[in-house]
Amino acid sequence: MLTAIIAIFVIGYIMIALEHSLHINKAATALLIGVLCWTLYALDSAKLLPVESVPEWFSNKLASEHEHPEFPNREYLVDGQLAEFVTEIAQILFFLMGAMTIVELVDAHEGFSIITNLIKAKKKVTLMWIVAWITFFLSAVLDNLTTTIVMVSLLRKLVHDTKTRRFFAGLVILSANSGGAWSVIGDVTTTMLWVKHKIGTVETAYELFLASAASLIVPLILISRTMVGDLETKPESTDQVHSEIGIKPWHQKLFFGLGCAGLVSVPIFKAYTHLPPFMGIMLALAVLWFVSELVSHTMDDATRSSTGVLAALKRIDMSSILFFLGILLAVGSLAATGTLQSLASWLDKTIGSYTVVAVIIGLVSAIVDNVPLVAAGIEMYSFPENHPFWMLLAFCAGTGGSCLIIGSAAGVAAMGLEKIDFIWYAKTITPWALLGYFSGIIVLLMQSSIVSWIFGAQTGS
Repeated sequence: MLTAIIAIFVIGYIMIALEHSLHINKAATALLIGVLCWTLYALDSAKLLPVESVPEWFSNKLASEHEHPEFPNREYLVDGQLAEFVTEIAQILFFLMGAMTIVELVDAHEGFSIITNLIKAKKKVTLMWIVAWITFFLSAVLDNLTTTIVMVSLLRKLVHDTKTRRFFAGLVILSANSGGAWSVIGDVTTTMLWVKHKIGTVETAYELFLASAASLIVPLILISRTMVGDLETKPESTDQVHSEIGIKPWHQKLFFGLGCAGLVSVPIFKAYTHLPPFMGIMLALAVLWFVSELVSHTMDDATRSSTGVLAALKRIDMSSILFFLGILLAVGSLAATGTLQSLASWLDKTIGSYTVVAVIIGLVSAIVDNVPLVAAGIEMYSFPENHPFWMLLAFCAGTGGSCLIIGSAAGVAAMGLEKIDFIWYAKTITPWALLGYFSGIIVLLMQSSIVSWIFGAQTGS
């Protein structure tokens, strides 16, 4: 049965990659493989599963709740595992829906024009550097998923050529993942390591900033040598648009300010309340919704109907959310069967070097979700807090997902928002992402060696 699950996952993955050739929406394929993998897993419910085969995170629950902990029933196991994964997936999807709605609401009130009017770049290469570094630092404050949604929305205002905007969106994915790697709230995997007391807040920023910056700078320098040309002229002035649709300047400033404050407040909300991030984003959405209802009375009927939250909800790309659901279900089935944990353990036993293991985990995270891989890495080693392995794992898991479009939450979001093709991304962005990935690793290893040498010299060893 495990072979069949892996085969379905691989076939589905190929179909997603060939979406445009097969003319089958990737969301349909993702949902199909996600449900089929769990169905095959559940059909084996009549058999008994030795408790040593159960993933460690679930074994304690089995031992405490099931009357035969040595040989728990597979049906009971599947129900419990699925409930755990659905809870995690639901939190991600709710967060995604909330963030997308906030961005749509700010966009509907032309709030992003405040930034677009400040960016005067006329050359493509200049705009590339500006967008990349804004994304890099913003993702460290927010997270790579939210930042990607915001920056892709901004690109729609700045870049009118579809081909150019798609390329910029690909660089946003790379920048967001690089920026999220050096902050404990910038990526879900760094947050996991932080919560598990494997890395510290200040230590992570100090040790990973240069490597994360290198993973972005190296591709940007080389891309700059080939990117030429000016941006297309905007079709009409922003002031004219405002007068036509009845949106006043104070509407823009109000919703831009509230939207940014709401997004920035999410990590603060999480730090102080210890509640999941989706609760913070829902609170921010509720505030904007409440204000939107009050402000709507200052607008005419046509403007009110096009700028409200209900209108924003209709503009959300639900196919992207369903695609995300299907992919996470499919990857979750591999984690539930212990496949990903077995893969990580096999790497440890076969390779031995924790440096190489971390690098490979980062590359594998471009194919499957990095969360279960990092979770497996946490269980494999018992190094102390801020050990070089944890720092390397945080960097690799955070940036390795850039190598493929569906290797990170940022990539999946951009894929849905800009309809980016899997094959196009693999041909156009993946080589730059790999270059940045290995450049960052080299910088991190060199930095670690220099620090160790200086520390050794100071101690006289």
